[in-house]
Amino acid sequence: MKSSAQTRSLTGVVKDSANQPLVAATVTVKGSKVSTTTAADGSFTIAVPAGNVTLEVSYVGYNPMSVPVGPDQADVSVVMQSGTNTISDVVVTALGIKKDERKLGYAISTVNGDALNKARETNVALSLGGQVAGLKVTGTSGGPGGTARILLRGMPSMNSGGSPLFVINGVPMDNSNRGASGEWGGADAGDGIGNINPDDIETMTVLKGQAASALYGARASNGVILITTKSGSKGSPTVEYNVNYVTDKPIDFTDYQYVYGQGQNGEKPTTAAGALGTNRLSWGSKLDGSQVIGFDGNQYSYSPYKNNFSNFYRSGYTLTNTASVSGGGDNGSYRVSASTLGNDNVTLKSGISRKTINLNLNQNVTKKLNVAVIANYIDQKDRNREYLSDGPGNPNNFQFLASNVNNEIFKPGVNADGSEIVFSDDNYVTNPWFVVNNWINNTGRKRLIGSLSAKYNFTDWIYAMARVGYDHENDDYLNVTPTGTSYSYNSAGQSGSINQSNAQTSELNVDGIVGVNHSITKDVSFNATLGANLRKNNFQSVGVNGGPFVVPYLYTPGNVVSFGRSYSEIHREVHSAYYSVEFSYKDLLTLATTGRYDAFSTLYNSGIPKDQRNIFTPSVSGSFVFSQLLHSPVLSFGKLRASYAQTSGEPANAYATAVYYSVGNSINGTPTGNFSSTLPNLFLKPFTKTEFEVGTELKFFSNRLGLDVAWYTQKTKNEIMNGSLSSATGYTSRVVANGSVQNQGLEVAITGTPVRGKDFNWDITLNYTHVQNKILTTDEADNDIGLGTYRPLNANTAFVVGLAGPQILAHDYTYDSKGQVVVDADGLPIQGGLIPMGSVLPTDYGGLNNSFTYKNFNLSFLVDYNYGNNVLSATNYYSIYRGLNKMTLEGREGGITTGVYADGTANTVAANAQAYYQRLATISKINVLSGDYIKLRQVTLGYTFSEEMLKKVPVIRTLQISFVGRNLFYLMKKSDNIDPEGGFRADVNYAGIEGTSLPSTRTFGFNVNIKFKN
Repeated sequence: MKSSAQTRSLTGVVKDSANQPLVAATVTVKGSKVSTTTAADGSFTIAVPAGNVTLEVSYVGYNPMSVPVGPDQADVSVVMQSGTNTISDVVVTALGIKKDERKLGYAISTVNGDALNKARETNVALSLGGQVAGLKVTGTSGGPGGTARILLRGMPSMNSGGSPLFVINGVPMDNSNRGASGEWGGADAGDGIGNINPDDIETMTVLKGQAASALYGARASNGVILITTKSGSKGSPTVEYNVNYVTDKPIDFTDYQYVYGQGQNGEKPTTAAGALGTNRLSWGSKLDGSQVIGFDGNQYSYSPYKNNFSNFYRSGYTLTNTASVSGGGDNGSYRVSASTLGNDNVTLKSGISRKTINLNLNQNVTKKLNVAVIANYIDQKDRNREYLSDGPGNPNNFQFLASNVNNEIFKPGVNADGSEIVFSDDNYVTNPWFVVNNWINNTGRKRLIGSLSAKYNFTDWIYAMARVGYDHENDDYLNVTPTGTSYSYNSAGQSGSINQSNAQTSELNVDGIVGVNHSITKDVSFNATLGANLRKNNFQSVGVNGGPFVVPYLYTPGNVVSFGRSYSEIHREVHSAYYSVEFSYKDLLTLATTGRYDAFSTLYNSGIPKDQRNIFTPSVSGSFVFSQLLHSPVLSFGKLRASYAQTSGEPANAYATAVYYSVGNSINGTPTGNFSSTLPNLFLKPFTKTEFEVGTELKFFSNRLGLDVAWYTQKTKNEIMNGSLSSATGYTSRVVANGSVQNQGLEVAITGTPVRGKDFNWDITLNYTHVQNKILTTDEADNDIGLGTYRPLNANTAFVVGLAGPQILAHDYTYDSKGQVVVDADGLPIQGGLIPMGSVLPTDYGGLNNSFTYKNFNLSFLVDYNYGNNVLSATNYYSIYRGLNKMTLEGREGGITTGVYADGTANTVAANAQAYYQRLATISKINVLSGDYIKLRQVTLGYTFSEEMLKKVPVIRTLQISFVGRNLFYLMKKSDNIDPEGGFRADVNYAGIEGTSLPSTRTFGFNVNIKFKN
């Protein structure tokens, strides 16, 4: 690359006609990539070449200016004039094509990297929460680097999993979940977007609607999020260092009773065996400070003990260091960065470490040929990912200890002989001290995301581009149930097991594109793109497993009594062609259309005609900038937009159209074979999704007040899912293509600048989303399609025709003809049938962000809110069943008399409190809680030491220090004893289900950014 010639430093200030400073105005050296933005006082400093130069200055709502600067001029003052119809922000759209935002006929939103890397999360996607209308982001209770549930415009379809497609620098990246928990346990092993370093992100652009994302084909039905990483620019090299340190404080949301203690039926235990069986039952007598026998035969105080949470969970931390060098010359630019992340989680011996290298090179090989190379390499290791939900290996099993039991009496988790100290009546509920000190659940990932592109400009309006993108993941898994684990012993006294595997996942994308951008006449411009894509996805997994261990504590696959192995591979391929055509008249009226043709290998064996299993999906959009005709002094900008689009999708299972056989274990030396229990469908075709969207964008008072509104309606057709079959057929389920779901929604974004002064500015953004979801059809008989459940197994979520999905189905009481609760002969309520109890997805959500600047100080805070969904809570079930919930205080002394018998006569039997509430817990409608909340999501307070302030300081050019807080506290929530955002799994099937998971954390820390002098 050719480096820049001699440069000089130029300072200046940008103000409006009222002599007020313009903050974040863009100043660019004409003919180069060198640019900067103005500070809070409107000032800027920029490196310019020696000699005469021209600065181009732009600011939304103001007429752009070209400012000549003489060779001896050291400073410049710019006064911008308001332009009533000026808005010319350039945004990144599908395929990485940059377009003028005013011409777009669909809704998109862009979030700058600065909003993601101060009060940051270990999974950068979680930082998007509350910032974009139409986007709902929720994490799991699985610790740092956990999976993010990301939904654009509600639940996009019944079989999609929900997550939008992430595209980084034009390369689609895998965002699959690497492992998840369920009602039977398991660990959240994180997703793909969680690997990305926020310090490398320039912008994240959210393509919300189908028209915006249609060019990405089958995977566009969930929406698309484009990630643009930072690049270099012309000028002297810039060396930058960023350090971010945060500490995570665990939050205890429980408010349990500490009146009655360990025991059953109003009595405290009198034997060690009785104590072992009641360590998780608070149905004893009143806590009076007397002595009580423990599980180990020792005596303990029968008094309230409230420190179990703080005894077990510690404060975690995350430290991120990123260093980068960037620069460029007349013909190219570069940026390279290196980053390390170290994390300790809130449980012992758990955390993550990550190393990242990012490279971005751009070079003009000739005046017409440009070549770009972008690469992102990640090496991440996760130590002891926590198991969630069910008891085995779960470090959270102390959450339901009786109200007088101190968890430290179960330390260190092992007996002298190395066996687990069993602490309850169920040895499958592993002692958490034994878990954190002995269990192993490690994952490792080495990942490369890269692209090589070449663009040749035949003329200034015709170009051709070829691009190769590759995403490769190499994942290692090691899970050890250690020697001594109570439930793992065999009759010979041997114990433990091991599961070790490696998975290789890759995606190759090859694109060829020809583009035209030309003015047909003075008033009419024409923009067109024609391209083709080849996509190949490959997955291969090899594993070994076995147990118990022959030699204790030797954790290798060769040291097991019984040995097993596993192998899996999946291959997919898609051939596609696409186009985009856009006509614009005087930048007043723009009409655009796209089309894409996809041929899926997953439907290759389908018995339907080729023209039905391959699919063409079109879109059309338009925008009308009516403000150009009004010349209103109040209305700075006004646009109407509308779009219609169709996208498609292929089967989630790559082999759903034919019977495939696999080789099983040998019997007496004879190999066996087996096949799937799911009956394939020989006549599958792609499902489709259509959307109609209308909206408007308005800006008033020189852009100090803005309004963006979008309304849409979506509908899917022929969704591919599993339907149940009688086992007498030889199969248990079958693949059907009959599903349909409808989404309708309203998105509103309001921006404003209530105060703009010389020293003080206040900017505010409010976004609001309303979504209505409805399941139209499921399988051919419109049966309920069961989804997820929790460990008590007395309720579940499902797709139910006519209702919003996923819908909670929970047991009600049994009622008589008068609506009275029916009880049995013991006075206990009788469990009724399953009834719908509301959707787990919200109907209304959004965020309010305020940003203040005073001279060099900046303060911002984000409040987000969520309404209209319910939560299925295992915590509520267990707290009632085990006598911890405050509601169980009623009736402890005299019993509970309620309800009527089946014949309608009044019940006269006083039910024992323990028996009553343990029965009540099975009436699972009471475990359905409200998910509504308002939360102070984040606060940042910072100070910037400008270049002018540090001109006498060696080495450092600018310094920015920020103090940050994240997930601070709920301003309002309606659910007792739980975090309404909690959950042990991220996909839609298990949304809104929580229990026995890691506690939520409150984060505090600081961020320091340093730019060094040359």
